[in-house]
Amino acid sequence: MIDGIKTLDDFDFAGKTVLMRCDLNTPLDPVSGDFLEDRRMRSHLPTIQELMDKKAKVVCMAHQGKPGESEFTSLDKHAAHLGKLLGCEVKYADDLFGPTARTMIKNLGDGEVLLLDNVRMYSEEALERPPEVHSKSYLVKNLAPLADLFVNDAFGTAHRSHASTVGFTPVLPCVAGRLMEREIRALSDVTKNPKKPIVFILGGAKVKDSMKIIQKALDRGVDKILLGGVLANVFLAAKDYRLGEPTIEFIRGKKFIELIDVAKQILDKYSDQIVLPIDVALDKSGQRIEIPLSELPQDYKIVDLGKLTVQKYTNIIQSSGTVFFNGALGLYETPAFAYATEEIIKAIAVAKSFSVIGGGDTVAAARNLNVEDNITHVSTGGKASIDFLAGVKMAAIEALKGQ
Repeated sequence: MIDGIKTLDDFDFAGKTVLMRCDLNTPLDPVSGDFLEDRRMRSHLPTIQELMDKKAKVVCMAHQGKPGESEFTSLDKHAAHLGKLLGCEVKYADDLFGPTARTMIKNLGDGEVLLLDNVRMYSEEALERPPEVHSKSYLVKNLAPLADLFVNDAFGTAHRSHASTVGFTPVLPCVAGRLMEREIRALSDVTKNPKKPIVFILGGAKVKDSMKIIQKALDRGVDKILLGGVLANVFLAAKDYRLGEPTIEFIRGKKFIELIDVAKQILDKYSDQIVLPIDVALDKSGQRIEIPLSELPQDYKIVDLGKLTVQKYTNIIQSSGTVFFNGALGLYETPAFAYATEEIIKAIAVAKSFSVIGGGDTVAAARNLNVEDNITHVSTGGKASIDFLAGVKMAAIEALKGQ
């Protein structure tokens, strides 16, 4: 048991049918639809293999993309790839809780694995509702009677109160899988007894979420928050820097203009703890041009931090006790504008701090630079890891505690 949550050690799984929520959401090639990497799939192998070894009947649920996105697909390829990784067949049901899925669950043998179709094919899955409400959903009503236990191993979705993450907790015995357990243990070490000073490095384009996290994190004693990406541009605008029409138009297009006033309020309260760029990189027809803030505004879009800012951030990282990094600091997918993200990852890798990174681009950068082994904890959750470290209540984790 960990923090009041039962684990795989607390049950006998032999002959039991187990519903397991995984996070198999994987980047796909936009042309071929092939997997660009399989990190999240591999992260669930220890839990699935242990359940197989204990002769459980393992029924996996997962999502891929969101409705309306190009990456929103069925999970047949996921089942095939998961089977290759496990070295055995992973059966696949091309529906979620219809006759095919229910029949396949009933016919599953001990030690066998079945993957159901994308849970987000079910329209009510993504509604944010309490566990008791979700427990009355069609998903839970159809699947729960066929199962003996629910295993939640999807830390990357632990901040979401969705049907597949919290709906089974009122009606089935529930435990955390090995990945969920590992994430909670590692991140709890940071929150309960952190080495000071604590430094958060936040980038990416999820500005609204990040605003909430910044306030919670600083209220909980984080010493410095270093900003990059679109988030940094919003805060620079809040400090009355004229960024230039291309950058402001991008902020306007993302509907972040109203967040500039929120950033001003945060700066008024935490001006000493918020660290902003001192120079930036522009995209001039694909060419990287670096300028100090004094040369703004420009008719080119801001797409990365400049070298002086990277050095400033590196110095802060070197003197930190705990450092957390989430979200690219520039246009990471373009090599010319991946500089800040990669250099900060390198700085974290050589620092003596307790280090945690999360989020797709951040983790991808660490892998591409071959420095993953130099990071204390590489989280499978971006938003989930930020929420946990900032002290935000995690819906799926709280639901497991209610057992």
